[in-house]
Amino acid sequence: MDTVKQWMKTSYMGIVLPAVMGLLVGAGGYTFYFAHGWSYLSNDPAACVNCHIMRDVYDGWSKASHHAVAVCNDCHVPKDFFGKYLSKGLNGYHHSKAFTLGGFHEPIMIKPHNSAILEDNCLRCHEQAVSLIAHDGLLESGEWNCVHCHQSVGHGPRK
Repeated sequence: MDTVKQWMKTSYMGIVLPAVMGLLVGAGGYTFYFAHGWSYLSNDPAACVNCHIMRDVYDGWSKASHHAVAVCNDCHVPKDFFGKYLSKGLNGYHHSKAFTLGGFHEPIMIKPHNSAILEDNCLRCHEQAVSLIAHDGLLESGEWNCVHCHQSVGHGPRK
């Protein structure tokens, strides 16, 4: 009798577990395909407008002063390989959750963690121009950041 119970338990797990895993992988793969997931791994700014909420941001960037010299990733993700894809993964998770379930601010607002990445990238690209300003203590205190004065640089004038 114990052998029959063991066989049923083993065969049950041998059928149900792979079926559930297959369902999850299949649903995840379909969602990744449907949402153009591969495009988010690229450096193409057009990937950002896969989500309709980003259309105004993209249109603003296309008219802004940095359009010719920087794409979304240049400002919004860390430069190192691990940091870049970790940031993209976390942002992708949070964006897909927010856009699927609702509960996001319109217009879309940058989170403090991503604001810090943006600030680091501003300072890295403009290091020579801001070296004296960056060391006067205002940036370290958190009172000021680049976007405080230069709001229209990345995404054009605010409406």
